[in-house]
Amino acid sequence: MAANTATLAGGCFWCTEAIFKRLKGVLTVMPGYAGGTTTNPCYEDVTSGKTGHAEAIQITFDPELISYEKLLEIYFHLHDPTKPNRQGNDVGTQYRSAVFYHNKSQQAAAEKIKNDIEKEKLYPGKLVTEVIPFTNFFQAEDYHRNYFEKNSYQPYCQYVIDPKIQKLMADFRKDVKNEYSR
Repeated sequence: MAANTATLAGGCFWCTEAIFKRLKGVLTVMPGYAGGTTTNPCYEDVTSGKTGHAEAIQITFDPELISYEKLLEIYFHLHDPTKPNRQGNDVGTQYRSAVFYHNKSQQAAAEKIKNDIEKEKLYPGKLVTEVIPFTNFFQAEDYHRNYFEKNSYQPYCQYVIDPKIQKLMADFRKDVKNEYSR
């Protein structure tokens, strides 16, 4: 099996990690920082908004079980790609929407799906998601990994992450590894 890599930013990485780790064919999901100029940033550096990094996830997936296009379809439906530098109450360049493509086929897929969504007018506004070449990814600190599973009864998890997982279950149930209940 040859695994592929996808790197996506769509707001808080606690949310995106919790969503994508539930998908069939996803082997690993690592929260981290991508697209900036600071080497080995820490969370405090990134939240300052001065590093150029976005909170992102790096996904390793089996393309025989889930396609890159399906990952992007889910990605574009489970965050708001019309808000520049914002997802809900999380505001700043570190929360921007970005697809960091690893090769030309990923670039073409991301641009096609983004254009198709705009043509279909699935959102009331223009998509601001950046489709940019992958340059770097730095793993987040250990306490960010599996955040939802470790902190599911924290208010942020209950009011922000859990509804996104519920939406995943409603909209993409056949792509989910197993049932989810609270």
